[in-house]
Order: sequence, then structure tokens, then C-alpha cells
Amino acid sequence: MEKRQRLNAGDGKDGAEVFIMDERVAEYIRRTVLRIPRSEMGKMLATWGFLSETQLQSLNIHQLKENLSQEVVRLCEENHATIQHAADLDIIYNYKYRDKKLWTVYQMRREEGDEYDIFDLADFKNKFKRSLQSALKNVTISFKEFEDNAIWIRIAWGTQYTKPNQYKPSYVAYISQAPYVFISSSRNKNCKPLLLQALLIAASYNDIHEIDLRSHCLDSLKDILLKRCSQKFQTHHPQPLQERNCILQRVDPNIVKEDKLKMERTERMNEEAFGDGPQPKLEFAQYKLETMFRNEQENGILKNKDPFRCMVKFSSPHLLESLKSLAPAGLADVPPSPLLTCITQKARNYFRINERNSAPSQTFAS
Repeated sequence: MEKRQRLNAGDGKDGAEVFIMDERVAEYIRRTVLRIPRSEMGKMLATWGFLSETQLQSLNIHQLKENLSQEVVRLCEENHATIQHAADLDIIYNYKYRDKKLWTVYQMRREEGDEYDIFDLADFKNKFKRSLQSALKNVTISFKEFEDNAIWIRIAWGTQYTKPNQYKPSYVAYISQAPYVFISSSRNKNCKPLLLQALLIAASYNDIHEIDLRSHCLDSLKDILLKRCSQKFQTHHPQPLQERNCILQRVDPNIVKEDKLKMERTERMNEEAFGDGPQPKLEFAQYKLETMFRNEQENGILKNKDPFRCMVKFSSPHLLESLKSLAPAGLADVPPSPLLTCITQKARNYFRINERNSAPSQTFAS
């Protein structure tokens, strides 16, 4: 996507060939720089590694953002920047602010008995590119490996007749040592089959399917799937209950004893359902219900044999920590429902609840 122009004598130095950066590349770099917070600008440009140390030191980070972005574009033109260089900066930015995206988890599987070769990043890249580019002519593919063993892939999709749209790419985070792939929500839904097929070929798996686990917090999804988090919660009795015990002690020792037994029984129930440690960050859990009204008298709405359908969604900036605090706050009984406590064990936050005598419960995905 780069252009070169030979200047006529008098327009340049001795008719030397001068690099003219593609306008689309320049504009994309400019917009990316404008998105970077000023406090992160120096560090992120240094991580990019495309500008030299001298060029970085020449930048005035404190000038107007627009002027700064134009200055970065000028330096990039000096270095003959291409769309791949611009895509690398975009990946670095989105890796830093990965929690701004909603991530869906996919699991890959091999057939029983298939041998697993040692992962080779170069081979993975080549197979992935060949698979996509053989099916779609206009596509931009970029890779970057990060310290957490995650390989990030950025795909800008075009068509057979249009250039890739750099402003609506798909992002994929793949854990090379585990069969999990995290794909950001994207408007390019028609291209997803091509993406999944390329992943299967590149990673040497036979099957890939979506699992019912989504969140904006990519790190928490990894912790749940790789069992790096507490699979249970831990609750404690609230202080007001202790204060109440002091008051009751002055009134009736028998009431205090009974209350203490209740506390101990509740604590045992809590320990069975919960455990120690901070919880992964999930923003919601969604349950689709399909059940029947039941009553001894079959009249009114209860005569209707059609199942009752509804959807219940629990939402919070930090759902699991919120659930963890319900019992101590006196807002829920213990033990809590397994439908709430099984989220981390089952690695799901989308559920479908059917009648017990119906077919086995199926997962719900919107």
C-alpha cells in the first residue's frame, strides 16, 4: 500500500526517488495516535519500536494532540511506514485497552489419537495467512506475541472488489499452550467461518466451537479457563451480627446460644458453596428459562400447557464479587443457588434452564 514518486529535477534532490506514504496509512496512524492517552504516549510508541530513539526524543509529548499526531506521521513517513506498521501500533493499543472489547471464547479440539507437534509460531503464521488469503483476496493480517504467551491476530477484512477496512478489524487472542481462542465482537460476522477455519488449520485442530462464556475482561476469562482462580467464593459474617450478639447476651443467653448455632451452621453451608480468593471479573450472567406454571388447581393461566419463557440477566461491574457479598450483607440466604456459584466451575455465564423431564439443558447464546 505504499507509493513511490520520482520527483522531477528541481522538485527534489537530483531527481532522487522519494517515498510518499499512502494517505490511508498516514490517516490511520494519525487516528491511532489521537486515541492514545498522553500519559501512555511515550511508553506505547517505544513499545511499538518503529521510531528510533532519536525520533522519540524529538517528539514534544505535551503539545496539542493534533500537532503531535501529525509529527508522528511525518516521522513514520521518514521511516517508510506501511499498513503493517500501522496495524502493529493498533494491536499494541488494543492489547493495552483490551477490556474495552467484549470477548467470546472458542474451544478447539483434536480427534482422539491425533499427535500434537511442538507449537511453531512461524508455521502458525504461514498456515493462517495461506488459509485466509486463499479464500479472500483483500485482507490485512498482522500478528504480535506478548509476554503472557498470547498471540494476537488482527484481521482487516475486504472483499474481492474492495480494500480491507482498517477501521473495523477483528481481533483474536490465542493461547498457544491451550485450546482456547478469544475473539472480539465484530461487525464482520460473515467472515467468521473463514477465521475459524484458518485457526483450525494453523493450530492443527479438528473442531472449534463457541462456549457460553463472555466478558470484557480478557484476563479473567483466561483465569477461569486455565483454573488460575478460586473456583469458590468465601463469605464472612457481617459485623452487625456480632453487635447483635452482644445485645442479646445481656437479654437472654439461650437466644445467644441459638443464634451462635445458626451462625455456625450458616458458616458450614458457606464453606461448602464458597472458597477463598478474589473472583474473576465478569459483568453479567444470563439465564433463559423455559418452564411451566404449576398448581393443584388447573385454572387460569395454569391451564395453558405452553411453557413459560423468560430471560433473567444479572449485571454488575463485578458480578462474582457482588454475589460473594450478598449473604454477608443479609440480602440472600445460604447456600446460594448452584446456578450462581457454578459460573467459574463450568466456565459459563450463559445458561438455558428447561424442565427436568425434558431434554438435557442446552446452553443459551444470544
